[in-house]
Amino acid sequence: MTVLFWPEGPADSLTIRGARVVDPVGGVDGPHDVTIDDGVITAVEPAAEAARGLVLAPGFVDPHVHLRVPGREDEETIATGTAAAAAGGYCAILAMPNTDPVVDSAAVLGALIEQARDDAAIPTGFMASISKGLRGEELTEMAELARLGAAAFTDDGKPVASAGLMQRALQYSAVTGRILALHEEEPTLSRDGQMHDGAVSAELGLAGWPSVAESVMIERDCTLAAYEQRPLHIMHLSARASVVAVRAAQKRGVAVSAEVSPHHLCLTDDTVRTLDTNRKMNPPLRSEDDRRALLDALRDGTIACIATDHAPHARHEKEAPFEEAPFGVTGLETSFSALYTKLVEPGELELGVLLERMSAGPARVFGLPVPRVEVGARANLVLLDLDVSHRIGENGFRSRSTNSWLLGETLRGSVVKTIADGRVVHAA
Repeated sequence: MTVLFWPEGPADSLTIRGARVVDPVGGVDGPHDVTIDDGVITAVEPAAEAARGLVLAPGFVDPHVHLRVPGREDEETIATGTAAAAAGGYCAILAMPNTDPVVDSAAVLGALIEQARDDAAIPTGFMASISKGLRGEELTEMAELARLGAAAFTDDGKPVASAGLMQRALQYSAVTGRILALHEEEPTLSRDGQMHDGAVSAELGLAGWPSVAESVMIERDCTLAAYEQRPLHIMHLSARASVVAVRAAQKRGVAVSAEVSPHHLCLTDDTVRTLDTNRKMNPPLRSEDDRRALLDALRDGTIACIATDHAPHARHEKEAPFEEAPFGVTGLETSFSALYTKLVEPGELELGVLLERMSAGPARVFGLPVPRVEVGARANLVLLDLDVSHRIGENGFRSRSTNSWLLGETLRGSVVKTIADGRVVHAA
């Protein structure tokens, strides 16, 4: 099935010498010379000399990106969003359908596919919505959208509140062959929550958003998935209770996968004390106990992939008071550096695990080609320099928006080169 789209063009030929090749799927970890001819890897040979600090790995795959097209091209476009992804080491991304209009019809999806063929810097896929208009009342024409090229189905940004509609969506997923990716939130529990429900929200006087609002919906949908014997993917896990629910379902044999975002792995609700609106996420940042549970689940494979949930917003929107500002932050250009600096260097996460969860993990969940560093594979690679430090500032983004939770921080690890589908799409 074809679910990734980008302009046609000539492939590249080059040799990368002496980088430490880390391919967790192939069990490769050591200095090699890697030769690419016409976009295909033709040689992976032990290097005579190692290049200090350089790591060559399978390219990253992000299954959760907001490109804001159509409707909010002032915040992001296919061209700027995919350029940001290329700069972040990504060789493929999937875009969310909560746009204006919603990607709930063949006309909207077809227009996006054609635009990607003109403008995308890397292979890009588009999810379609589960329900028409994201209203949770009526299913979209899922079979038609899948035939056209929808990569998956999601109402991201909103939950599918109706259990009956969710059950029918699962039944139709058997026809389409596409997975459902779910934003899990019980709206009568989350209500008008602005941040995690806990001591910090009480101290700040902000409406709390309890973690049970997420975990109770995960339990419901895993039960439905088991009943229908269909797979599910849970988006942006944020809490220990959610990890417990996913792990229990997996042990029961439910085909449920999950993702986690960099900010939930690195930050807690304590950082919201600053009232910086770039700390306002959906789902919200939670406690240190929740963060550690997410990290444990990432290590042991309960969580299969890391997804940025790249959510660009206009400056004036994020400069509003905390209660009025929109949820979400950017992440495509900073995800590897942030996770390497805050988790790998302190010893909380192994480099190989990080690379696998950013590449093979998400590719497998969504049935995309798994990037590999092996002879005969199409070149989907990222070259990293782990010795380079760089400061995150507003002027350095390819994205059209600058609402990053990392502004002003200095990170280690830089993307030197990105190769997507055999073509060099970013070179620092």
